Amino acid sequence: MRILFIGDIVGSPGRQAVKELLPGLQKEHRLDFVIANAENAAGGSGITPRIAQELFESGVNVLTSGDHIWKKREIFEIIDKDERILRPLNFPSGVAGRGASVYNAKNGLPIGVINVNGRVFMEALDCPFKTSRRAIEELAKQTKVIVVDIHAEATSEKVALGWYLDGKASAVLGTHTHVQTADERILPLGLAYISDVGMTGPLDSVIGRRVEDVLEKFVTGVPVRFEVAEGNIQLQGAVLDIDDESGKARSIQRIQRKLNG
Repeated sequence: MRILFIGDIVGSPGRQAVKELLPGLQKEHRLDFVIANAENAAGGSGITPRIAQELFESGVNVLTSGDHIWKKREIFEIIDKDERILRPLNFPSGVAGRGASVYNAKNGLPIGVINVNGRVFMEALDCPFKTSRRAIEELAKQTKVIVVDIHAEATSEKVALGWYLDGKASAVLGTHTHVQTADERILPLGLAYISDVGMTGPLDSVIGRRVEDVLEKFVTGVPVRFEVAEGNIQLQGAVLDIDDESGKARSIQRIQRKLNG
């Protein structure tokens, strides 16, 4: 199974990159399934039903998220109804939505997707290690192919989760920092790993926001509204090749595609 995971989509520039670049990537890599982290897709923070539908129409199969999932209250209109939208699994029980599910890929085979938040330098939630392990045990009853989005700040926490789930999941892919890392590898028991798949949006920015806004905040310490930047728009992510029967990863490839050139 060939899977594309698209790094954090930031605002309308990121959505435009997905719309224009994803069809070519689907043909180039013969994709069976597309996952995208979309927690920043609405104006740089949160997601709405309209924007979720826009991304689905662009060819994304499942949307993962993170700590900004609740920024737009409109998400409550659909998060219980649409299984294609995941919120972090390790929110307490009873919270709206779901953090893991099984879907049908283009090749007709099932694929499990799990979304968890890290806890280091972030708001404390349930343990991402134990919650993801329990979810894998359930999803494994239906499929061997399981992809985990670990939305976290600390690379140490992401790397640790990769080792913890090696041999149990097909991939552990980091999101949240918006900076693509160069540590992609296959762990000894067949798990594809990368600390951060990157960002889909304006690269001439500070992780997607206008440089001047962020500089003012850092230099003065005064609160500033961060607007989404516009220059040098790219789609970043990773393409996975997973063995259908064993669920083990054969390869992981970082990608960067520039919009309009």
